[in-house]
Amino acid sequence: MGGLILLGAILIAAALILLRSEPEEKAPVEQIPLVQAEPVEIRSGNLLISGAGTVRAREELTLAAEVAGKLVYVNPALREGQLIARGETLFRIDTADYRNAVQTAQADVAAQGVSVLQAREEVALAKAELARFQQRGASAGNAYASVDSSDYAAQILPPDVLVQKAQAGRQVAEQSISSNGLATREPQLKSAQAGLRRAEAQLANARTALKRTVVTAPFSGVVKTEQIALGSFVQPGQSLGSIVGTADYEAVIPLSEKEAALIPQLFRAGAGNRIEASVYSNYGGTRYRWSAYVDRVNRLLNPQTRTIDIFLRIPNPMRGGSPAAKQNGSGTTATAASAPPLFVGSFVDAEITGRAMKEYGVLPLAALKAGNKIWLVRDNRIHIVAVEILQRTDKTALISTSGLGDKPVVITGNLKIATEGLRVRIAKPSLDKTASQSGPSPAPAKPKTPAKATAAK
Repeated sequence: MGGLILLGAILIAAALILLRSEPEEKAPVEQIPLVQAEPVEIRSGNLLISGAGTVRAREELTLAAEVAGKLVYVNPALREGQLIARGETLFRIDTADYRNAVQTAQADVAAQGVSVLQAREEVALAKAELARFQQRGASAGNAYASVDSSDYAAQILPPDVLVQKAQAGRQVAEQSISSNGLATREPQLKSAQAGLRRAEAQLANARTALKRTVVTAPFSGVVKTEQIALGSFVQPGQSLGSIVGTADYEAVIPLSEKEAALIPQLFRAGAGNRIEASVYSNYGGTRYRWSAYVDRVNRLLNPQTRTIDIFLRIPNPMRGGSPAAKQNGSGTTATAASAPPLFVGSFVDAEITGRAMKEYGVLPLAALKAGNKIWLVRDNRIHIVAVEILQRTDKTALISTSGLGDKPVVITGNLKIATEGLRVRIAKPSLDKTASQSGPSPAPAKPKTPAKATAAK
């Protein structure tokens, strides 16, 4: 019985082996790397030289009193962070002592004016006396007018000798009188005039001190610091705060020598050669832009960084920036009401207009490999190309388009090692983005047909 059971099992096994179906043959799947790629952005026109720096005030002044006194008025807006308009009164000092000083100086001027008038009259009288004396001497008709009547010896001298002696005596007398300035009282007049000028100068000083009791803002600005209180006593030169001018800000952008060389006539920047620029800052998740231009260039290299500092002037920074055309991240919907002012001390990105080029490429920094090489994808195969770097930033690189070909697509990730001609597949998310530029995409795998699915069952 056991033998029959064993024989039956062998027959069944043999039947199953003979009647089994052959397995379906499939072609081996080729292992093609999947990579991320995107088109190289080709631009034409002026290069945009990128940089970054810090915004700082172009004008900043320290508030200080020029005269001593008690503060009787302090502008309520003179508080840290508040706006101050040009010409607005900041504070006033008690004017009582300075008004009295003006009145005293005015009285001194009036008194000195009287002294000058009196001295002028005395000069006129002295000159009249001198003129009468000279007239009496000239009117003497005879030759003996200057001879003493008791001098008989002199009277017997020849007439011509007596006339000569008389004329010589008159000339000596006139010279002695004219050489003595006190006789005409001219020095007294000059002294009175000097006293009047001194009194007028003291009056001008008193009026200037009175004007200095009122301090106004020389320009519109923002209060940076303030150490001032109503009723406190201040001294000349005492610091009471500081104001930052808001008409213009400036941003200091360091560039390498190679980057600076891409800006034509950089060291001739001025009114006749205005180099346009833009600065960008993020606020509330939105990227904003302010117009700027190159104001000046430091002719000395920065000793720490060995770079050239470019000073960008930013007009009307308080007006609020405009939303940039290109946003970092998703951003938010920006409106005119939400546009912020540009803040002093904020870190900004900058773009400076460089030299004009027929075309150049903007490359993601992730696509740049060692030795300034990139991996281009053409016909689903890798081509390794060395490129000329015009400028490199933290996120992008500006490159020459020489050797890139038409509508270049560059690998940005998911591949560690590449060889020339290596076949690759482009990941679908980037493929949708690049379909219009890189041509038709590889056809997706065809799903199994219902007939095959039924057979599998």
